[in-house]
Amino acid sequence: MTTARYYHAGCPVCVSAEQTLLNLLAADVKVEVVHLGEAPTRVAEAEAAGVQSVPALVVNGQVLHINFGAAIADLK
Repeated sequence: MTTARYYHAGCPVCVSAEQTLLNLLAADVKVEVVHLGEAPTRVAEAEAAGVQSVPALVVNGQVLHINFGAAIADLK
């Protein structure tokens, strides 16, 4: 099973992308959704994974930046 992590800030762009992504991903992909507005301690984790803006999906070490909701620096 592939595990992915979806980072977002809770804005409408992020929530819309989350709903679209979760509906598109295969059933065998487990996605952990991380709302950085509610879990600000995880911003450093997102940065370490290579996230530069949210929403972003991290899969197997690859960062997929989706649209643009906020820069990771704005969430600090």
